[in-house]
Amino acid sequence: MSEALANLQGVSRVYQKGKERVEVLHELDLVIPAGDFLAIMGPSGSGKTTLLNILGGLDQPSNGAVTVGAAELSSMSNSQLSHWRSTHVGFVFQFYNLLPVLTAQKNVELPLLLTNFSAKERAARAGIALDIVGLSDRAKHLPRELSGGEEQRVAIARAIVSDPALLLCDEPTGDLDREKADEILKLLQVLNRDHGKTVVMVTHDAQAADFATRTLHVDKGKLESRAAA
Repeated sequence: MSEALANLQGVSRVYQKGKERVEVLHELDLVIPAGDFLAIMGPSGSGKTTLLNILGGLDQPSNGAVTVGAAELSSMSNSQLSHWRSTHVGFVFQFYNLLPVLTAQKNVELPLLLTNFSAKERAARAGIALDIVGLSDRAKHLPRELSGGEEQRVAIARAIVSDPALLLCDEPTGDLDREKADEILKLLQVLNRDHGKTVVMVTHDAQAADFATRTLHVDKGKLESRAAA
């Protein structure tokens, strides 16, 4: 078995809405081996996106410990988490969040503005990322000149440009038709299999989950497992 990349122990997340206490995650334990492709499914409000955000350091647990690689996220400050995310995690969302005034190349370069890379190095790394997702020939195009599937590929290139170990995908195919969705899911498989990325994907789509190597279901803040088809 591969060494664990992420380990959640006794993780709970509680939100206070007025006088109401809402527990989204309840004493959750989860080990994610390096090289895993994990799909997380569950009904709306079940806690799956909260779980993804905690894994990526976008949210902090109310209780419990979260370790990703050598980093203990639950003990880090917001500034420490921001610095850690910039090099260790790539995020892919349902909506591509590309800046409309920037070319595909410049959109992919954005995360590298937080690093010490020169403009030449940023351009070279963005070029490599676009090549990996099969969009080298679209580097100079603006988002409005791309299809939805191409925009998501640019978003994936942006997520991998800093060469993170962990790729977190929140409904990455939710805005695409079946054909384009399957193309994106096959790309995630390639990134997982050939480029060593550990992929955690939240999805409502059972067909999308079938592209993962295993699936977990979240219900009322707790996890249950089943084999992927």
